[in-house]
Amino acid sequence: MAERISFSATINGQKIGPMDLPQDLMMVELLQEYLNLTGTRLSCGQGVCSACTIIIDDPDKGSYTVPACVTGVTWVNGRTVRTIEGIAGRDDQGNPVPSPIQMAFLEHFAFQCSYCTPGFVNGATALIERLQRQPIPSDQVEAAVLEALDRHICRCTGYVRYYEAVRDVILSTPGLTTDGPGTDVTAMQEAGQ
Repeated sequence: MAERISFSATINGQKIGPMDLPQDLMMVELLQEYLNLTGTRLSCGQGVCSACTIIIDDPDKGSYTVPACVTGVTWVNGRTVRTIEGIAGRDDQGNPVPSPIQMAFLEHFAFQCSYCTPGFVNGATALIERLQRQPIPSDQVEAAVLEALDRHICRCTGYVRYYEAVRDVILSTPGLTTDGPGTDVTAMQEAGQ
């Protein structure tokens, strides 16, 4: 008989638990079978393809991703998690508003079968949030996108559209690069202009 734990976490901004769960339960099973959050996709089951990528929000380290198929509830217990269901914002009437990454994927027709898309969205979102804390020169954007999304496997081979969408968001969003949009505005503000 499997050992059990008392599990609590914050998932997509909502407190979850305490829940009595098997100690060896994987996060993808918790999300899909216990919480009905079915957007996280189970594919390889070995932490290799990144279709099941979720975001961990750490107050000290910032946001980073883990594969939900090999990340156990024991490790996540007490942490803050975002899944694909928690990425979009809400307007004044409570209607979902796609995030900049989701909009860019739509504009670039990046979705094909879409099975891997939640993982790509979460991986790209974590990259954008890292660049908000640590901007890079614009000539390093291609390498940063490749590094962040390299472990994501798209069986439809839609990589180019995903990569172009993420690159465009980074290059058009003030503050994500050290020499891109917003840099001149900041300098002008500091100069009192």
